[in-house]
Amino acid sequence: MWDPQQYLAFDDHRSRPFFELLGRVRAEQPRRVVDLGCGPGHLTNALSERWPDAIVEASDSSPEMVAAARARGVHATLLDVREWEPEPDTDVVVCNAVLQWVPGHPALLTDWAAKLPPGAWLGVQVPGNFDAPSHRSIRDVAGTDRWRDRLAPTGVLEARNVLDPTGYATVLAEAGWAVDAWETTYLQRLTGDDPVLKWVSGTALRPVREALDDADWDRFVAELAPRLRTAYPRQPDGTTWLPFRRVFAVAHRP
Repeated sequence: MWDPQQYLAFDDHRSRPFFELLGRVRAEQPRRVVDLGCGPGHLTNALSERWPDAIVEASDSSPEMVAAARARGVHATLLDVREWEPEPDTDVVVCNAVLQWVPGHPALLTDWAAKLPPGAWLGVQVPGNFDAPSHRSIRDVAGTDRWRDRLAPTGVLEARNVLDPTGYATVLAEAGWAVDAWETTYLQRLTGDDPVLKWVSGTALRPVREALDDADWDRFVAELAPRLRTAYPRQPDGTTWLPFRRVFAVAHRP
């Protein structure tokens, strides 16, 4: 279960990659713009503002996120990204921080590239931090005797299968698209108590929270929190630095 409020607790940090991705999409007058994995809809309206004459299509696989988006006035639908099919007039697709949840998603990109019309743009961003201390710590705790059997089915013990910029560039170039791919490591300055724990609670720990009842969730967090404090120590001014790598690809079909 996604918690839109927890996700939005770090709205500025989560929004920045979206706008940097969007900034490389050069479409001028698209007919239809699609936000795949729109989350709580807080960024979808930016698409309408940039392209006011376009039809804006938004969807997410989480009922909670769709409800939050609709509460913001976004006409969002409940849809698994793997089931999405582009309309013939789809000129821009934005898929921000979604495909890391989809095993085998390079094949999905190939399929979209074949079905989108000439002149279309595709923008994708995925977190590239699955080998970071935060995620290694989660896997270490989840892999202990207390939790392994219960959490293995959630997939939390496995590193997410994301590519590097060359990997995404290769997939889309082989489909005949022109590609601009890159990566950025953001040095995020977080505040408050256990800020890295709160950050991952809105994303990477979501499958763990779904699998555990309240008491076991508290036990799991009690084991994880000290590891995160050690990996990401609080600075003398009370803030905490969290390096966060993200991978981007923007492609254009000639």
